[in-house]
Amino acid sequence: MPVFVFDAYGTLFDVHAAIARHRDAVGPDADRLSELWRTKQLEYTWTLTLAGRFVDFWTLTERALDHALARCPSVDPKLRPTLLDAYRVLDAYPDAVAALAALKEGGKRTAILSNGTFRMLASAVEGAGLGPHLDAVLSVESVGVYKPRPEVYRLVVDTFAVTPAEVVFVSSNRWDVMGAAAFGFRPVWINRADQPEEYHDLAPRYRLSSLADLPRLAAGDPM
Repeated sequence: MPVFVFDAYGTLFDVHAAIARHRDAVGPDADRLSELWRTKQLEYTWTLTLAGRFVDFWTLTERALDHALARCPSVDPKLRPTLLDAYRVLDAYPDAVAALAALKEGGKRTAILSNGTFRMLASAVEGAGLGPHLDAVLSVESVGVYKPRPEVYRLVVDTFAVTPAEVVFVSSNRWDVMGAAAFGFRPVWINRADQPEEYHDLAPRYRLSSLADLPRLAAGDPM
């Protein structure tokens, strides 16, 4: 029986919810600030990993917000602590709880595999009420490198004592799907925004527009 493993940020949790929650206070550059924040957050994980360095994801989240605020001078920098507090308890996507619950009810094992720190993930999981529907929450903190390094995906194999082919990996991030496919997982791309295909030689097994489709797919297909 496969293990269903989910990326957290952008897949289960809406990374733009922190800004959206305070959109009026942030002002007209809210969308730009949010995009810059997310872009730099991910960029720092990749560049530091390539340089052989590791800085925890919360620190990178803070540094990315500082960069975004510097690029958006219309936004009051005094909002920084408010926005960071909001990031600790990001809203889950409306389909996240139902999808995880349905998989568990169907007897599936479920987990999160994330760049986030254990502390970040604990806050987000508790705030969204996902805890009862998860068997494990795994963080790159355990290995000191970021996705898409294979050491990260190996955490799932070691935790559940399975082969890569027994893991269905679910992510909204196409680069993460690529890394999972390269490791030998059976990846599912949640393409909420209808983004174009990339990494054609490392394709997802399925492309879905919502997590809501995943339990039906799992019930009708051994994956």
